[in-house]
Amino acid sequence: MRSRRTAAALLAASALLVTAGCSGSGGKDAEEKAGGGGGATADTPRMKIAMVTHSGEGDTFWDIVQTGAKAAAKKDNVEFLYAANKEGKEQAQLVQTYIDQKVDGIVVTLAKPEAVRDVVKKAVAAGIPVITINSGGEFSKAVGALAHIGQDESVAGEAVGEELTARGRKKAVCVIHEQGNVSLEARCAGLRKTFTGSVENLQVEGVNMPATTSTVQAKLQATPGIDAVVTLGAPFAAASVQAKRAAKSTAEIDTFDLNADVIKRLKAGEIGFAVDQQPYLQGYLAVDQLWLHRVNRNVTGGGKPVLTGPALVRQNDADALAKLTAAGTR
Repeated sequence: MRSRRTAAALLAASALLVTAGCSGSGGKDAEEKAGGGGGATADTPRMKIAMVTHSGEGDTFWDIVQTGAKAAAKKDNVEFLYAANKEGKEQAQLVQTYIDQKVDGIVVTLAKPEAVRDVVKKAVAAGIPVITINSGGEFSKAVGALAHIGQDESVAGEAVGEELTARGRKKAVCVIHEQGNVSLEARCAGLRKTFTGSVENLQVEGVNMPATTSTVQAKLQATPGIDAVVTLGAPFAAASVQAKRAAKSTAEIDTFDLNADVIKRLKAGEIGFAVDQQPYLQGYLAVDQLWLHRVNRNVTGGGKPVLTGPALVRQNDADALAKLTAAGTR
């Protein structure tokens, strides 16, 4: 509820500023540019905002983040730029590229904080405001970011542990698809904290889905008694469902994050539950926060993260979310 109130307040402030802008001399032009979509482009100076994430190839989660960011950029008269690399060193180089371009704001993930924190501090020192999203919220303040937007990964993991306990599970595998990602490790640690059964981490090659499937299958075949497989990203849930079938296992497959395939499998009972951290909201609020800071000096969170999750999605929630996941907004 707290994160919803924060998001509502931020969106209300955005709407107020757009209305004020459209009442000025350029308001009519802004309304005409908006076309028939029912909204208006902000009558504020054009901005350039860059987002740099740790996404690997084929991770649909980041498509949803970008959809939210682009929606806010369209409303706020922002040119939105995006780049990603799963390797920390390369991610830092991408941030440096945008510093050199003198963008008006940077959105960045801190999945591998040791690799990117110095360049993020460099951006702040150069007068470029930074918002961190999704990963490494505990490092956000130290690098000088205005705010962090995302879910508390430890809390999310604890929620999964509690749910597995309530479902009577006894032996879980937590599938980590990116080595060194502090957020993924925090999820598994949180799971271990509240789950009354046993938990074992399993490292897979996240950019290689056939290899991921084979690794999970081998684990299920080699280790008797596994009754829960928790994947930390939506694409890896499908791979684990395939692995379960091949291994002739009865383990329940559960996952972090949503996409259309996860919703389909929830409805079919192939996945037990999913954890939604609302990636659309992470992208939207990050861009909107940088715009609000530019035009009205607003900062959200009061030094604390703006939480967008976690929310557990079960089979009976799937129908209500099906159209939204198909549209790429959940």
